[in-house]
Amino acid sequence: MPQLPYLASIEEVVTADRLIAEYGEEAGFEAASRADRSRDLGNHIHFCRWRQIERLILMLSADEAVGTVH
Repeated sequence: MPQLPYLASIEEVVTADRLIAEYGEEAGFEAASRADRSRDLGNHIHFCRWRQIERLILMLSADEAVGTVH
């Protein structure tokens, strides 16, 4: 089971949606690239934020339900 993202605010969902709209299937790669850039700059907070957005994009792109289904 993939790791579920931690969402600190609705802004992460908005950001993920914008990346999907702009980059399509490559949105997850773009979020990963931004995370790597933040890590390289020593910004661990933005690194973690972008990794969570990457996980959210992957979850939203899945063909099947992720997590518990009721």
